[in-house]
Amino acid sequence: MSINRKIAPPILNATDFTFQLADITQAQLANGMPFYYLNAGAQEVVNIELVFDAGTWQQHKPGVAQAAASLLKNGTTKKTALEINELIEFYGANLKCGASNDFANVNISCMSKHLHHLLPLLFELLTESIFPEHELEIYKQTTIQRMQVSLKKSDFVANRKIDEYLFGYHHPYGFYNNISDIQAIETKDLREYILQYYSFDNCKIFLSGKFNDGIIKDVETIFGSSKWNDSDAIIRNEFTVTPAEQKKYRITNDKNGVQGSVRMSMPFIKKAHPDFAPMIIVNTLFGGYFGSRLMSNIREDKGYTYGIYSYLYNNKHEGAFGISTEAGKDVCEATVQEIYKEIEILKTEPVDTEELQLVKNYILGGLVGDLDGPFQIMQRWKNLLLFGFDKSRFDSNIEIYKTITPAQIQELANRYFIADNFYELVVV
Repeated sequence: MSINRKIAPPILNATDFTFQLADITQAQLANGMPFYYLNAGAQEVVNIELVFDAGTWQQHKPGVAQAAASLLKNGTTKKTALEINELIEFYGANLKCGASNDFANVNISCMSKHLHHLLPLLFELLTESIFPEHELEIYKQTTIQRMQVSLKKSDFVANRKIDEYLFGYHHPYGFYNNISDIQAIETKDLREYILQYYSFDNCKIFLSGKFNDGIIKDVETIFGSSKWNDSDAIIRNEFTVTPAEQKKYRITNDKNGVQGSVRMSMPFIKKAHPDFAPMIIVNTLFGGYFGSRLMSNIREDKGYTYGIYSYLYNNKHEGAFGISTEAGKDVCEATVQEIYKEIEILKTEPVDTEELQLVKNYILGGLVGDLDGPFQIMQRWKNLLLFGFDKSRFDSNIEIYKTITPAQIQELANRYFIADNFYELVVV
């Protein structure tokens, strides 16, 4: 049957589609490590990621979490940094190590046929890294130089200060490194941190791509047959939020600058709260994408900025909501007022159904890409599992995205967007 090219195909909204998150295999290695894998895809490529509860939340000394992750591949008892990098390059692999507020991760992606050569190297990095003194000194110098340059920029200063006001300077989410903190890091600090927190009982492994059963056996043998980096019981830190009493701040950082940075944040619900998913819709409508109300008003209509966004913080232990933009010095205060105006409109006027449908299509349409391919599917699973969720959370979120109404959005805006709760900062 031929297609009649004179008849346009039906146009469907993203809400008309069914979204399914593919299943993964959830296993446990002999030493108790959680192991999640997805064998799928058309290309002979694979990605393995080890995630540790070893972000800044766990560090016992400022700057140690980021430094340990950054320097993990810079020397072991058997190989120099150069030899490690040459080996990775020889196999055409990509190795990434990093630390965020809550987690640290070590990630290798490569052709499937090369992974069995790289798994022993990955294990060596985790168990035999020595953090050579000269490598640490180079790290300190480059980090301090980068910080000295960044401190002259209003956006860098604004990002540091707004979280301090919101959580408190001594809270991991509000703390920021100073030059003296970087200078004080010692090799022994990094070694101790790796041994305590990069351990078999503080790790989850995520494997995705197209691979054979031999890869699974290699993972089980290398990472599951011993209690590597076994040490005393892991200390789970606890912190109390100590927000600033004052809510409004104005900082002059560069008298000769022409641009300022506006940041507004407030305490918010955590990801496990039932209102978090519907608030993703509210946030997207308000300032979460290029077609948002904040963008339409403050960028397109007023011309105050090139871009403005609102966002829900992706933290494990504390929730927050934020708004961020850079604007001309002379319009920063006007930008703040326009933000409050848009908040009030969202609270007092029901959202037009056409505008809401556009937001739903945007969010659900983006999910189509997130569900295409083993790497993207595993990333979606990882975000669920690290926060203690299962597949039902994904399914319930989809249903919320599809069915939320203008009345629900208005009610949520009135419940959470309280002007007096915002910490307000302008750095010029």
